[in-house]
Amino acid sequence: MNSNRNSSRGRQEGTNNRKTPHGKKREYFSKSREKSPSKSTTQKTASSEGIRLNKYISNSGICSRREADVFIKAGSATVNGKVITEMGYKVNPDDEVRFDGTLISPEQKRYVLLNKPKNFITTMEDDRGRRTVMELVSNASKERIYPVGRLDRNTTGLLLFTNDGELAKKLTHPKHNIQKIYHASLDKKLAMSDLQKIAEGFMLDDRRVIVDEISYIPNQPKTEVGVKIHSGRNRIVRRIFEHFNYNVLKLDRVIFAGLTKKNLPRGHWRHLTAQEVINLKML
Repeated sequence: MNSNRNSSRGRQEGTNNRKTPHGKKREYFSKSREKSPSKSTTQKTASSEGIRLNKYISNSGICSRREADVFIKAGSATVNGKVITEMGYKVNPDDEVRFDGTLISPEQKRYVLLNKPKNFITTMEDDRGRRTVMELVSNASKERIYPVGRLDRNTTGLLLFTNDGELAKKLTHPKHNIQKIYHASLDKKLAMSDLQKIAEGFMLDDRRVIVDEISYIPNQPKTEVGVKIHSGRNRIVRRIFEHFNYNVLKLDRVIFAGLTKKNLPRGHWRHLTAQEVINLKML
């Protein structure tokens, strides 16, 4: 195989990718490398510090290390704008690594579900000093996670956080029709005629509004209404009822992309199970 044929060359360049019987990779440093004035400081640092490029790609969730080696040889990876095809190349923490042109991160992917209370805004920080949802999940992950979509300040319920940018984009893009179910409490009974109009669809700000389902909450007054919708328009549920002259007193998102509030008290968070993550990626 190529590993034997290239072993002497690997020693000359300063590294060898062979494994010990225990599976650990061995590294060799030659005098020629230490004395060579032709290699840049950046190249030396990249080869002696950080983590191997194949592991970096694997940790980003793209593929296995073995598959990453194939992609690296094919020129799919760049570090700081330079195509890297060298096996064993190491990446520094501040390097910019791209795979097929897309910026990647080796952080472990985290998925955190919050049951949001009132009076918290969905933003990373607020220059007006208002409380943000990030305060509620500050100890959920050492990785930096971000909210998927938004809930307005007075809306409660399910809010997902992750550092998986690909999944976040999928869950917020309109073409994927990710469904949400809300429980709305109105200031007066919802007339059956208005419920039917909402169910049939109507024009709002020159755009047609389509709800997937709308119904009264069983065994509750007719001020309590359930709405299933996949639209991601800003404050869309509140605006639907305001269009028909109802004020929404309470709005709670009880289901998001198949995730529920079961065993998750208001103001608390939990990590998604492995199966839940799989289910989200299959949507």
